[in-house]
Parts: sequence; structure tokens; C-alpha cells
Amino acid sequence: MTLLDAPKYDARKARIRRNIVIGILVAIPFVAFFTWYWWNWPEEHRVNQFFQAVEAKDYSRAYALWNSDPDWQQHLDRYKLYTFDQFKSDWGPSGDYGAITKAKIVVTKEYGSGVVIGVRVNDNPKTLFLWVERKAKTIGFSPVELRF
Repeated sequence: MTLLDAPKYDARKARIRRNIVIGILVAIPFVAFFTWYWWNWPEEHRVNQFFQAVEAKDYSRAYALWNSDPDWQQHLDRYKLYTFDQFKSDWGPSGDYGAITKAKIVVTKEYGSGVVIGVRVNDNPKTLFLWVERKAKTIGFSPVELRF
């Protein structure tokens, strides 16, 4: 086949190819935006589950989420630095926030190997900053505070 024997132009094929390229170019920004927007969703979901357990006064489940260990009662020696009794005094009715009835995530920022999540507890104007380690999914008090 020579250059002068090229196949006949197919307008239908060209239109389909053009529409596919346009569709891909339009989809890329949407996919990028939603990926960026939902990037920290697993960590935010973990904090929401934690506060749901605290609000329900299910401190055993909340402590399991805090340590990312559903069988934490089987090996208490791992949690000597922050015991269940200390956890209950911090997060129970006698804690800094009293009986927790409402918690809302107000800011999230990736920081190092984890995510810093700012939470408003019981409509308190002071934001509580928690740290969620990405790989282990453990929750802790954040070493940094965010400004927003």
C-alpha cells in the first residue's frame, strides 16, 4: 500500500475517537478533585467511629479503635502508657469535655506519616486535635495543632 492508496476517511470513527479524547480530558480534573477531597477519608471515618463509640458510652470499643486493636483485653501489657482506666477518665463524663454528645470534624491535614484531625466536641469553641497514624490506624493526641 502506498501513500496514495490510503484507506478512505471514516467520519464516524473520527467522531468516536474525538469524543473519547474529550471525555477523558473532562474526566481527569473530576477524578483528581475527588481523589484530593476524599484522600483522608479512612482516617476521618476512624475518628467518627471512635466518637460514635464514646457518645454511646461504649468505652471498650472506643479504646479498641484508639489502639486499633479489637483484642486489646487479651494483652493489656502493651497499653501500660495509656491504660483503659486513664482512657475512661479522659473520655468519660469526668473528662475535660464532660459527657460527649456531639463531635464534628472541622479540619483535616496530612502531616508526616499520619493525619491531624481537628474535632469540635460538644460545640466547644476550642478544637481538639487528634492524630491518626496512616498504616496502623491508631488514634492519639496530635503533637501539632492546625490553624484554619
